[in-house]
Amino acid sequence: MNTCDPDYMRNALSAAAAAGDRGEVPVGAVVVSQGVVVGTGYNRREETQSPLSHAELLAIEEASRRLGSWRLNECDIYVTLEPCIMCAGAIVQARMRRLIFGCVDPKAGAVESLYRLCEDQRLNHRLLVVGGVLAEESASLLADFFATLRRQKRDIRKAERWPSPVEGA
Repeated sequence: MNTCDPDYMRNALSAAAAAGDRGEVPVGAVVVSQGVVVGTGYNRREETQSPLSHAELLAIEEASRRLGSWRLNECDIYVTLEPCIMCAGAIVQARMRRLIFGCVDPKAGAVESLYRLCEDQRLNHRLLVVGGVLAEESASLLADFFATLRRQKRDIRKAERWPSPVEGA
């Protein structure tokens, strides 16, 4: 782990918090090239109604646009949650140098949990992976988001079963 990794992960956590504030699953990502953030993304699937609007893909797209190349071999990506198959594949395809992530994703993680895409010898590119950077903060953001969502759904179901009295009746 580099000494700057927690600082860049905090940037990704800020992006994740922005996603949560918009009702999106709070996952954030930043791409860093030579000490400069060149791409930032957060989940926007609900907003765009696209399954492709993951934080990592949006950050990679912005970095590629800013750097004028799809080859991001001098870049590191910081993600608050272990990437899924699609995002891990995009990170490999972008030829990234390093992937640094916060908490694991036991249901969909494709870097350590379910698959190990970034180190698969059958692929033409592999990259260094550092997991667990600010993992507690990343996991807490997700846990709080889903707890709030469950509470809101429970309150809606409760209101549907027992409507409040009508005024003036």
